[in-house]
Amino acid sequence: MVQRRDFLKSAGIALASASTAAVSGAETKAPPPAPHAGTPEAAPPCAHVQPSIIVDGVRTPLPLVRAQPDRIIALTVCTRPFREHGPRIEKQRLGRKTIVHNYGHGGSGWSLSWGSATLALRLVQETRQERIAVIGCGVIGLTSALVAQRAGMKVRIYAKERFPDVRSTFATGNWSPNSRFCTREAATPELVARWEEMARISFRTYQHLLGLPGNPIEWFDGYYLRDGNGFGADLFAGEPDYPNLESRLSDLMPGGEVLAPGTHPFPVPFVRRYTNMIFNISAYSRMLMADFLAAGGEIETREFEKPEDIARLREKTVINATGYGARALFGDESVIPVRGQLMRLIPQPEVRYGLAYNDQLYMLPRRDGIVLQSPAPGDFGNEDTTPDRAGAERTVQMLADLNQRIRASLPCAQ
Repeated sequence: MVQRRDFLKSAGIALASASTAAVSGAETKAPPPAPHAGTPEAAPPCAHVQPSIIVDGVRTPLPLVRAQPDRIIALTVCTRPFREHGPRIEKQRLGRKTIVHNYGHGGSGWSLSWGSATLALRLVQETRQERIAVIGCGVIGLTSALVAQRAGMKVRIYAKERFPDVRSTFATGNWSPNSRFCTREAATPELVARWEEMARISFRTYQHLLGLPGNPIEWFDGYYLRDGNGFGADLFAGEPDYPNLESRLSDLMPGGEVLAPGTHPFPVPFVRRYTNMIFNISAYSRMLMADFLAAGGEIETREFEKPEDIARLREKTVINATGYGARALFGDESVIPVRGQLMRLIPQPEVRYGLAYNDQLYMLPRRDGIVLQSPAPGDFGNEDTTPDRAGAERTVQMLADLNQRIRASLPCAQ
């Protein structure tokens, strides 16, 4: 799930914004919305005026999201596996077997998966085994298996669950390589260099996945909106301080730009356009699974409750890609759960932009639905995966209120 605080602080890589949905073409006489306290009364919206934005000197329509609670088609909660010192990528002997750990990526699992798998592969190759096992069938497990296959190894995945039931399926799905990667105190030069290597390897891989059937990876524009009342820092109370690492990738990403009044329809004092990558998780996960099986990979359904269960596998080298599950399986108390809830609204193909509104609302235009997410106090250290329907509806209403403000601010065409 996206690391919200890094996302909101970052200017070039992941600042997001704006919401949109087509205004009805029918003429109506509905009364204007009540003005906000302390502000002049807004002009009544014109039904025939569409929100628009100037992009590269050309004014283009900006359709609004249909923000209605009855359009929620999925409501999911996952626990991101955060570790203070970053993901665990190291070898461990277990009897006659070698375990290569690859877990604990916080909210950066999708973004760093290919680079993380590459680092894990180097450790696997030191064992000189041609047949290996991978435990876990999420994005880290599948990319680890694929990288090993490309190195000429035979791979079998052991997992209790697979897509769409693995935790990876419930991720937000945008490029966020610094999403709860580590704490500021733990960000040694060596760890930061390893992060950059993983990020660059992954970024390069994603550029070769553009334009494929199903659009597993896409670039999109987004808009970061900020009112004049600042941010709700209390939402992140109890969380550690995270380092700002994005500047090390400034040569990879477009820089973004602050938009002048009159070039956009958003009724807020600060608007910034950014460009980022999106993972269409349904299509992307199917592609990973299909590629693994097509290369001769095997999947066996099995549950592991203790390390001794791994000792019974036939393979001598095993990649442990169990994510948050490693906390129970290996007793790794350094893995801290970070709760994250998101919802998907019915897809709107015409909505092809993202939105971040203060630190309260995040919207992503995936192909399988409009993804909405809102932070909540107490997410850090919270392993509760019970969906909060009331909270989801409040998030939708927040977007609906913003849409109303956008419509009320539109000038009436003559």
